[in-house]
Amino acid sequence: MSVWYEDDDFWETWEPYMFPPARLQNTPGEVDALVGHLELPPAACVLDFCCGIGRHSIEFARRGFAVTAVDRTRRYLERARNQADADGLKIEFIESDARAFHASNRFDAAINMFTSFGYFEDPAQDFKVEQILHASLKPAGRLIIDVNGKEILARKFQERVWSQHDDGSLGLEERKIHSGWDWIDSRWILVRGGQVREWTVSTRLYSGAEMSDLLRRAGFGKVLLLGNLAGVPYDHNAERLIAVATK
Repeated sequence: MSVWYEDDDFWETWEPYMFPPARLQNTPGEVDALVGHLELPPAACVLDFCCGIGRHSIEFARRGFAVTAVDRTRRYLERARNQADADGLKIEFIESDARAFHASNRFDAAINMFTSFGYFEDPAQDFKVEQILHASLKPAGRLIIDVNGKEILARKFQERVWSQHDDGSLGLEERKIHSGWDWIDSRWILVRGGQVREWTVSTRLYSGAEMSDLLRRAGFGKVLLLGNLAGVPYDHNAERLIAVATK
């Protein structure tokens, strides 16, 4: 039986709502912050893990970094590749499940952005992904993971959220917490053109302490938690859970 993250129809249907113009416009500023936290030297090798449509990959490449971009969704990779070609940028694109990617001591840095982690029902699979990322980095290489932290979600939790999209469609997200705040199921409902479609998106929730522990067990020697890309502390005012882990 297939799971939600293997459903190409889901990713393709929600693409314009996940990556609206405003999010794309924010990309250069996000990469400014990422370069600073990663302390990248010129021409460093960067792994964009679960890269989506490649917005960060392309921006890193524009700045002269050697970029490898990995994702399981072919349509997203094709969009990213077309944009890179149009911009005259050389990026290595790899179509792969996160658990199947392998590299050894190859990258100066890796990023995993926009809650592209915690999809697997078996927590051992999350640990495996962290081990893969650790193995991919050179000694002293850094990893940044960006997710919606458990503490943040608990603070602002709403069972139902409606969104009006620019194309006139409506989106509804209905959320349900399971297993003592370890897991969340979200029904994503799209009303567009007289049709109603829905999917269930399920992810594991991590607190700051749980994310730090997972990264350390995977082999990272130092983990710094931030509350957003601007670098504020991961405290009661945090907007995101940003983990900066050093091999």
